Amino acid sequence: MKRILLIDDDDTFRKMLRVTLAKLGFEVVEARNGAEIPPISASNKPDLIFTDLIMPDKDGLEVIGDFKRTFPEAKIVAMSGGGQIRANDYLSIAKCLGASRTLHKPFSHEALVETISALDHAE
Repeated sequence: MKRILLIDDDDTFRKMLRVTLAKLGFEVVEARNGAEIPPISASNKPDLIFTDLIMPDKDGLEVIGDFKRTFPEAKIVAMSGGGQIRANDYLSIAKCLGASRTLHKPFSHEALVETISALDHAE
């Protein structure tokens, strides 16, 4: 079973995505924002990270930067529905910082599965 770190400040969305990922066979570790991420080491690092971009305390862009500095090979999916600027702008910035893939919220079950599959085949 692969481990996914899911970071999103929207409790309802995070729960829905956690349930979906669990049904797909993943172990899911959750955090409400980048500041709440549990300690990660080489021995317990997630296989995949899903992070929202707009969150309080520590946003997804900071999360991407931190993971890419510590674990350059980290596979990260950036998610955003937008904010003060358009979601696509945030997602483009996330891609530049090292996100492997991006998903515009809301996204379909098919888009989620396709994204995970593409990252699995990229190994």
